[in-house]
Amino acid sequence: MNRLPHVRAALAALLATGALLLCAVPLRASAQLGKGGDTTAAKGMKGRDCIDCHKKFEEKYGGMPYAHSAVKARRCEDCHLRHGIVPKLILKTSGNALCYSCHKRESIGMDKPFVHSALKEGACTGCHDPHGAQAKHLLKAEGKAACYGCHDKTRFEGKVVHAVVNSPASCGTCHAAHGSAQKNLLKAEPLKACVGCHDAAKPAFAKAHGGYPVATRTCTTCHDPHSSAQPKLLRASTHNPMVTGSCDACHAAATSAKPFAVSEKGAKLCANCHDDKTLTAGGKVVHAPFSSGDCLSCHDPHAAAGAKLTLASGNKLCFGCHPAMAEKVSVPHKPVMAANGCVSCHRPHAAPQKALLSTDASTLCQSCHQASKAKVATAKVVHKPFSAGQCIACHSPHGSNFPGMQKARGDRTCYKCHQDAESRFVKAHTHRPVIDGNCSACHTGHASETPKLLRASGAKLCQGCHAEIMKAVAQGGTTHPPFASGDCLTCHDPHGSNQPAMLVSDAKTLCAGCHPSVEKEQQGAKSVHAAFGTGECTKCHGAHKANLKKLLLAPSPDLCLSCHKPMAAKLASEKKHQPVDDCLSCHKPHASKQAHLGTAPVAELCGGCHDGKAKGFAKAHLGIDPATMACVSCHDPHASKDPKLFKAVVHAPFAGRQCEACHVGETK
Repeated sequence: MNRLPHVRAALAALLATGALLLCAVPLRASAQLGKGGDTTAAKGMKGRDCIDCHKKFEEKYGGMPYAHSAVKARRCEDCHLRHGIVPKLILKTSGNALCYSCHKRESIGMDKPFVHSALKEGACTGCHDPHGAQAKHLLKAEGKAACYGCHDKTRFEGKVVHAVVNSPASCGTCHAAHGSAQKNLLKAEPLKACVGCHDAAKPAFAKAHGGYPVATRTCTTCHDPHSSAQPKLLRASTHNPMVTGSCDACHAAATSAKPFAVSEKGAKLCANCHDDKTLTAGGKVVHAPFSSGDCLSCHDPHAAAGAKLTLASGNKLCFGCHPAMAEKVSVPHKPVMAANGCVSCHRPHAAPQKALLSTDASTLCQSCHQASKAKVATAKVVHKPFSAGQCIACHSPHGSNFPGMQKARGDRTCYKCHQDAESRFVKAHTHRPVIDGNCSACHTGHASETPKLLRASGAKLCQGCHAEIMKAVAQGGTTHPPFASGDCLTCHDPHGSNQPAMLVSDAKTLCAGCHPSVEKEQQGAKSVHAAFGTGECTKCHGAHKANLKKLLLAPSPDLCLSCHKPMAAKLASEKKHQPVDDCLSCHKPHASKQAHLGTAPVAELCGGCHDGKAKGFAKAHLGIDPATMACVSCHDPHASKDPKLFKAVVHAPFAGRQCEACHVGETK
């Protein structure tokens, strides 16, 4: 079959919708771009401009004062593939690689030691619009507004703002947009960047700095380069001698050969103003940097962004030496994350307790956890570590990846003290909370009104998970006494057992403990029910409850036939012996001194229904004494295809009532 007309029709439909020409370059331009190329014009096809379809694009970018050179020249194919179904996914290459095809890396500073993270880890289009913009360099926003997309503007809008921040060039006055040889993308070395505007040779500059040659130092030590709440852009926290111009309180005179030399070294210099006794406040445990006199490991001697001249704000200062505390956890301690951070619990210089705690751990924890503290006084059972105030025996004081800020998974925390528990609990059949290490599913970690720190007493605790099992039995049913009284632990181990269903012992021994009379039935028995002999009591009886008496799972004969399936098939297809509707009319359920669990000898059992002295019986059995008969030798006691319940295979003379063919009658 010629499919060409169908193909042409499909192609025409696609062309009509523009699906194949979403970003097609103007054909008249295409003809110029590829010399000797097989252009659509050469094929006699009339081309259309991209703008013919992309009207919204023209509306948005047509009047932009700054447009991408390729857009101006309508060279869409410089960046886009000619055909495609999804317009946004038909760029020639992805990400910044497309821009680098024209804008060489070296020309935009990508070869510099420090590259703007927005460019290095992000995309050019984060700052630039690839088609056109209202701002120069195709920036999506002008001036500092372009930077505020990533940088929090509150840092640059303090009470006192550096003039260059609000200037037309704004951030670009000091910083390079893409890459730089200086940290923080500075266009020049920090000092040169400052003295380029602030002439250090002017008398006013020298006077403001007490005559000290600060132009040889870093200005940002004392001044915030963007904005500040302090005059002269001084940082949030400033050293009093510096603010008052008393630099010579610590340094040599401004006119000396070494004006920045200090009069004394280390803590001795600080001790001239700061009394050790005041700082330690009687604490006997001293912070290592403080005891070694290394004050500058935490404080800046001039000015700092952090309070009290600290080198970093809040916890960042502490994390510099204690990096492990900086690791993020799924359950953080709230005080650590709060404004005071580490100093909520620790003192910075010295403290009366280990780990620089402001008071003993118990008092410290209880100052926030008042509800937990109250439990110690009122609860009947209190966890020993909790009553002793040893909170950190179980909890990590800084945060944890485990619920309740536990130091480890629940069971691992508990096993540290309850060392024998792991071997006792982990068995062939283990309670799900134990497997999951969730001790707190049943036990509370602090205090309880019930023994063993249980969350609830008796069956109420089990109901939390096993509510369906513990629903009341239907009217007329039976409930197992231990189950009815909520004494689950009579039969089950709450942690784990090597017996199915976490039984405290094998089922046979367990049941016999309460039902000794049933167990005695086995003594001297000739036949024992298989399920009873192996202790599988629950094959017939419900362990907790049942809708029938004696906790039976089903009525007779259905219960018996659930195991005796061949008998079920036989009863369904043959004539049934009437008593089979109640198996217990002939059989005992557990054990018997008769064969086949019979309730009595066969002759006696049959004689209960069939009168051996009746004339009809004597005639049918040729006058043979019933006492000498074995009924089941000839009859099937359950079902048969024969009306008289004879067995399926019968001796031919017997079937014809020709007994004399084999037997000789007795003569008197």
